[in-house]
Amino acid sequence: MLLKLSLSGIKSKLKDYIVLLVGLVMSSSIFYMFETLAMNDAFLKQNSMISAVSFVFQAGSVLLGIITIVYILYANTFLLSLRQKEYGMYMTLGAKKKKIGKMMFIETMILGLASIVIGIVIGIGLSQVVGQLLMHQLDFNSPNYHALYVPAMLVTIIFYLILFIVSACVNLIKLSKLSALTLIHGETKADHIVLNPKKMTIQSIISLILLAIGYFMMIKIVTFQFIGIIVALITITAGTFLFFKTALPFLVEKLKANKKISEKKINIFTFSQLSFRVNDLTKVLAMVAMLIALAVGAITVGFAFQNSTKLTLDQVSAYDIVTYNPTQKETKIMDEIQFDKKTTYHYKTDGQVTYFVSDEMKKNPPLIGESQKMEDGSFKTTFSKINEPIPENQLLNPKEVTDENSNWLNALGNISNGYDTNAEQLPIKLVSKEAFDALSQKEKQVVVGNTNNYLSYLKQFKAIYLIEKTRYPKTEYTSSKYETYTGLNSLSSGTVFMGLFLGFAFLAMMASCLMFKVLTGATSDTKRYTMLGKIGVRKSLLVASIYKEMAMIFIFPAVIGAIHVLIGMQMFKFLLPQPYYKIWVPFAIFAVIYGVYYFITVFLYKGIVLKGEEEN
Repeated sequence: MLLKLSLSGIKSKLKDYIVLLVGLVMSSSIFYMFETLAMNDAFLKQNSMISAVSFVFQAGSVLLGIITIVYILYANTFLLSLRQKEYGMYMTLGAKKKKIGKMMFIETMILGLASIVIGIVIGIGLSQVVGQLLMHQLDFNSPNYHALYVPAMLVTIIFYLILFIVSACVNLIKLSKLSALTLIHGETKADHIVLNPKKMTIQSIISLILLAIGYFMMIKIVTFQFIGIIVALITITAGTFLFFKTALPFLVEKLKANKKISEKKINIFTFSQLSFRVNDLTKVLAMVAMLIALAVGAITVGFAFQNSTKLTLDQVSAYDIVTYNPTQKETKIMDEIQFDKKTTYHYKTDGQVTYFVSDEMKKNPPLIGESQKMEDGSFKTTFSKINEPIPENQLLNPKEVTDENSNWLNALGNISNGYDTNAEQLPIKLVSKEAFDALSQKEKQVVVGNTNNYLSYLKQFKAIYLIEKTRYPKTEYTSSKYETYTGLNSLSSGTVFMGLFLGFAFLAMMASCLMFKVLTGATSDTKRYTMLGKIGVRKSLLVASIYKEMAMIFIFPAVIGAIHVLIGMQMFKFLLPQPYYKIWVPFAIFAVIYGVYYFITVFLYKGIVLKGEEEN
């Protein structure tokens, strides 16, 4: 009987439950995908660079889990508000709280199990697609990767089951404290704002000071470092909540007091509607603003990390390729590459000293890196030809660096064999062509080169890298540009995927929270809209009023969240060359998702408050 009533209750509110279910399914599917990519041992062992990606996705799972807890708590309140009048009627007809509590528990668990099952099914599809995309991005293939991964499935099921059980228990506790009369008439409560101008002025000033301190810490993160992050987190969070507590009620009252605005059509009614609920909305609006900043920020950082791979490569390696004694196969591969500059240096070694031709160094000086401190505190490395006299016949020992030889040792270090990092660094001597020819040792060569676009020739550079790894099998990690690229690319690719999906989940769940909060008090507004309809106000004006009211509620946290993102990205200027790279993309994604939830909220709200109009 209880199961039948629970299913009937869900069916009667199916439209509202579907909206809630979408957020839960998105959360559980992305959580499963993150866990699959982070826990798949066979997949992780296939490529050493995947370990960095694993950490990124595991961190994403933790963040997603925290946000999901907040989301379910708000959804929990929404579920109770949907059925509280119905529960109150059951109690007045003699039903015991224990029975109603069991019915609530069954409803919550049905919704939870449905979201887990659907989420895992979608998550398997996401894991397959993202896994393949990630392997393609990292340029490797793993037959051991399986989107259907039982350990990840178990973690997802256990985590979400615990959340829904706790959620159901919280609802039971709330129900036990409410009487039948409170349940029936609970929706009639309204929040009225009582402004204390002096108190609000002080609080507004404090909120602005806190936000200013937080912004300053983020802009000067290089100076303050870890302390700056902690201070910014505390001050911006506190400042945002205090700002919404004071600014939104103040703005609503100012709009009501402005007769030119409030006396147009039924604007006074719209502003009064906001006044009734404004105190109750300030906390959720502040939370939404913070999580909008996190969501858009996560996507922005992902794009910036991806862009930083190429920019960082240009700063970590003087040459696109450095090859010692290239094989015929390598020479053939290099012929496919269009080099802007390609140089061959000849050398000999007696096992004690490595000899280079000074005339070749004079004709084509090796590149040396110069680090410059930028205005934002970050450092940028540029490479240029060494412009110092050639230390001919001088022994340049890497173990004995002095002010006189340091630049030449650095320049010669840039043409050292990056694939044979286990080899001992021998002292170097630059000698004349005559002295070089007189040496009895076998002549060898090192080829260095730069292209106009390293990423355009990844296929060729990878082929050379694989040959060199075969030539030097004992070398675990090379300092070649290609291996540097794979390391940077694995981290940036993982960050991009994590940022995108985490951002999607955050935006969807936070917009849902705002929607739930608005819809929770919708039933109490029905009488006011019905009354206006009865006194002759056109339905078109009531609909326009709803659009305006919802727009103010949605736009306010969006603006504050956007400001947080734009200033917050300053934190990454020391880490990312272009932290604002394609920032319009995250904002476009946010606008679409947020806009969809805005129109869904308006649609559902109209269906509730204008129900009496439709019946008339």
